[in-house]
Amino acid sequence: MPCVYEGSLINLEGMKTRNVYVASDHAGFDLKSYILSQWAQGYVGPSIHWKFIDLGPTTDARVDYPDFAHAVCARVLADKDQSSRGILICGSGQGMAISANRHPGIRAALVWNEESTILSRSHNDANILCVGARLIERDLMKAMLPAFLNTEFEGGRHLGRIQKIEPAAKE
Repeated sequence: MPCVYEGSLINLEGMKTRNVYVASDHAGFDLKSYILSQWAQGYVGPSIHWKFIDLGPTTDARVDYPDFAHAVCARVLADKDQSSRGILICGSGQGMAISANRHPGIRAALVWNEESTILSRSHNDANILCVGARLIERDLMKAMLPAFLNTEFEGGRHLGRIQKIEPAAKE
């Protein structure tokens, strides 16, 4: 199946498709809409086609961010092979991060630049990216998103630290 990506025709046959669940609150609605419009055909990384799935809201009317954080977390956790990711956007990113990190198995990272995004994946195996729409410009988001999707978890010394998070979440 061909896909147009940044003006080039890409053949997706044989590529893995993974989901990115995206949601916001009213403050993050414009940035979420921008992300979804920029990557309407998905994002093609090294051997992976990322498909974006909008979990709301559908307008910029006032909503409560925890409802959307919980929806994204449920979908990410439902993926049995743990390959999907999430993006949560609110005014500061903090509310979404706090809400998401209440779910065992979720490692939501509040990021503010490309380096913090790369480190959230390589060292912390973040499966959800949390962004403050009032703090992040669109051009910066365009750089952060590929960094989030393309960066692999390094494992090694970082794996033991990640494993220490889950028992604390169950207590």
